[in-house]
Amino acid sequence: MTTNQPPTTPPPAALRTAVVTGGSRGIGRAVSLQLARDGAAVVVNYARDTVAAEEAVSAITAAGGRAVTARADVADEHAVAALFDRAEQEFGGVDVVVNCAGRLALSPIADLDLAVLDAVHRTNIRGTFVVAQQAARRLRAGGSFVAFSTSVVGTQFPAYGAYAASKAAVESITLILARELRGRDITVNTVAPGPTATDLFLEGKTPEQIDRLAKSPPLERLGTPEDIAGVVAFLTSPAGHWVNGQILRANGGMV
Repeated sequence: MTTNQPPTTPPPAALRTAVVTGGSRGIGRAVSLQLARDGAAVVVNYARDTVAAEEAVSAITAAGGRAVTARADVADEHAVAALFDRAEQEFGGVDVVVNCAGRLALSPIADLDLAVLDAVHRTNIRGTFVVAQQAARRLRAGGSFVAFSTSVVGTQFPAYGAYAASKAAVESITLILARELRGRDITVNTVAPGPTATDLFLEGKTPEQIDRLAKSPPLERLGTPEDIAGVVAFLTSPAGHWVNGQILRANGGMV
């Protein structure tokens, strides 16, 4: 005989704490601001750009939210453990982890510098593992972990070999981690944006390339960081808590 146990109710937004890696720029910044607007205290992680991280925190606190900065290389397990320690010390625990930190390099496979390949995979694969490891150990019941992939895993554009390969690895562990957290009432999902107007996306592309990519989805525009932040906000909210182990391609209908 089976019994239906009531789900754990995630803590109210005003009592939640979110750790956002790569939270100072681009999609990560938009996610940090959105979660703060929804009431969560936010730990804005960054790797190098202290000014951008402090500006993100200032924007949050100016609007009445709670946030602190925390520097850490996501691929360094000791630094990431210290990042989570900071979240627990400042705000009492961790309820949401969003791993936005990532690295992009474009090159035909035949020409790719293998040192660049190693750097991309260190951040995108090892970094995701390290952050996911701490999330699995520290998230409270009712919590959520959101990783980031890319719709290029499906579209498979030339020159994206290193990047797409690294993000395919992220997608492959999503359902595995969700299943490993069985009984903890913690969701695990991955968001895979399409072309999104961030510095990371725009760098190195010609206006013609950008225009062509913008017209690829049926909606005929680039995504915005706020578009993606809204998806993350849903997945980490009580309304999105039944979505688990999924890859969400937030790309305006691009195939």
